[in-house]
Amino acid sequence: MIQGYNTELTPELKEVAARLAKVAREAGLDFFDTSFELVDYKQLNEIAAYGGFPTRYPHWRWGMEYERLAKSYTYGLSIIYEMVINNEPCFAYLLRANDMVYQKTVIAHVYGHCDFFKNNYWFSKTNRKMLNQMANHAVTVRKLVDDVGQDEVETFIDCCLSLENLIDIHSPFKSTPKVRKEDEEDYGRPKPPAKIKSKKYMDTYINPAEFMEFQRQKQVEEAAKVKSFPENPERDVLKFLLDHAPMPAWEKRVLAIIRDEAYYFAPQAQTKILNEGWATYWHSKMMTQLAPLHESEIIDYCDHFAGVVASHPGGLNPYKLGVELLRHIERRWDRGQFGIEYLRCDDPKKRAEWNTNAGLGRKKLLEVRKIHNDITFIDEFLDEDFCHESKMFIYDFDRRTNRYTISGRDFKEIKKRLLTQLTNFGQPIIRVIDGNFRNRGELLLHHTHDSVDLKHDTTLETLKNLNRIWKRPVHIETTIEEVKRRISYDGTNHQIEKI
Repeated sequence: MIQGYNTELTPELKEVAARLAKVAREAGLDFFDTSFELVDYKQLNEIAAYGGFPTRYPHWRWGMEYERLAKSYTYGLSIIYEMVINNEPCFAYLLRANDMVYQKTVIAHVYGHCDFFKNNYWFSKTNRKMLNQMANHAVTVRKLVDDVGQDEVETFIDCCLSLENLIDIHSPFKSTPKVRKEDEEDYGRPKPPAKIKSKKYMDTYINPAEFMEFQRQKQVEEAAKVKSFPENPERDVLKFLLDHAPMPAWEKRVLAIIRDEAYYFAPQAQTKILNEGWATYWHSKMMTQLAPLHESEIIDYCDHFAGVVASHPGGLNPYKLGVELLRHIERRWDRGQFGIEYLRCDDPKKRAEWNTNAGLGRKKLLEVRKIHNDITFIDEFLDEDFCHESKMFIYDFDRRTNRYTISGRDFKEIKKRLLTQLTNFGQPIIRVIDGNFRNRGELLLHHTHDSVDLKHDTTLETLKNLNRIWKRPVHIETTIEEVKRRISYDGTNHQIEKI
């Protein structure tokens, strides 16, 4: 795939990959065929800068991301051990400088990811030929650069990328409502006006022609009031812009590319904790039980694993939380710690000793892998016992000491805070509520206040970029300090007013 480089695995690594694939499948994993390529750290940084793909459309942000990764590697701040693409077949990259212990661990980890990509419901709607699609996007944008100009295309891509999170992450799973045959027959025909109920022989007296005409006019007026644009709030802002914004064809093509790629990457953000936890669980299982390492390799593996699951100040380690919660689930279902009787048990000692030898742990894990994303995973399985065992707590910034301090250990508040951080990738939820605001073709958005709050500077820049596409004033309604406000941009100035 990487032109001009020898990326073929060594015979020893080919043997290791084949053996681990066999072990993984025998253990119950089911994944697409996986092709591994061996690259050096510069090549891996290039691929990582492109989001895991060997080629992307031309844009300055890829170079900026490469510089960040290269400096981070050079100064020993971080290192990328593997990169795997959700595709059929899957493609994965191994760092040439890794020793054999790391290579075995990474290969096992990749098989866990590949199994998750294939079987998890939230990945079921993704494009399994995205490797080819990314190449097509690159060709399209390069052609547009030749036709329109690099500055114009790059500036518009900047504008689109600032809006790429304004999608409806659930829209791929929403079915289009079916139109009944009788509705199709009546489509476009006005419904008869409402009548006052009466006997058939009294109908002309109870519902005279003048009254029926009045009812008909009233119905038309009410329908005009009720009808809005869009009829229901639209969370997929990018789709609304594609359908209704006055853009030239080349701009629509670019925006469609950004939206297409945003939907491809969305499930990875939705399942970061569960996906990484699943891959970590399986590489740990394979390296220590199913295909154990040599005795001389154990210490190196443990050192590496400790680094992977280590907790870092000020951040959440998805590998750590994911794998520990999966192990917690496995223990519970192996010991029969589920069901109404267990949940009603209030005695901590009795709950800790509960063991029916149900042996359903592995079966439950495969079910979790199949249907859950991070929010449902945390919501259903992060219980008070796990919270106490893991010593979870809430911390906040203390302005008096100018440092972060522990502010609470209440289980319900910990879980609520964690779920809030994960909702919509920790980003504000915004919907289009009126595409003809004030009957002047202006765009009105609404921010759901119980989601993440808007950042002032980011909001102003986002409104500018929306105005660039919509070509008319843009507004967003939100709540600031318990007061409902409307932030507007008319193409020249920003304005904030109370509603």
